[in-house]
Amino acid sequence: MISSTRNDWLVPAALILLSVVPVIAGTVRLTELANGAAITPANARFFAAPLPVVLHIFAVSIYCVLGAFQFSPGFRRRKPAWHRAAGRLLIPCGLAAGLSGLWMTHSYPPVAADGALLYGFRILFGSAMVGCIILGVASIRRRDFVQHGAWMMRGYAIGLGAGTQVLTHLPWFLLYGKPEGLSRALLMGAGWVINLIVAERIIRQRSVQPIRSSAAA
Repeated sequence: MISSTRNDWLVPAALILLSVVPVIAGTVRLTELANGAAITPANARFFAAPLPVVLHIFAVSIYCVLGAFQFSPGFRRRKPAWHRAAGRLLIPCGLAAGLSGLWMTHSYPPVAADGALLYGFRILFGSAMVGCIILGVASIRRRDFVQHGAWMMRGYAIGLGAGTQVLTHLPWFLLYGKPEGLSRALLMGAGWVINLIVAERIIRQRSVQPIRSSAAA
């Protein structure tokens, strides 16, 4: 029983750990904005228009950390009211995170280290995140719990992309230095793609389990 409970918390703990670096980076950015840090070419756009970045940091931090607890099946079964209450907060936070990300991508001046490909990736995955959450809401309104879980998992996977992007960037940074241009775009894209592949694998496994259970019965 104790081992089962511990295993039930391994996934949420891993997801929170994956969120740590982006959350810390966001907190540092908010501190800079609040304390009036020196304006540099790297942060000038945030000081010129702070609203989207502040909204994005708050929304995505809550979404990633609180959303991690939705991946504890035992906790959801024991606390169904908590799962629903958390979901009512996670949905607007997820939408705010995705929409503010699109807002920043479209409105902030381009950074030299980025490029057209990364711009396209951010528009694509930001739009996909918003779309997944909307489809998840539509599914739960139809009482389709399976599709609701699948779409919300896909949205969360995209939202957690910043955490995985730390891991995709690290080997390149250690070997070659700071990535720019094409390499940066591909490493950023890899973070989103890896998360979506993992999410799709879990979704497929969950869809096969009821079939196996029925066959066994």
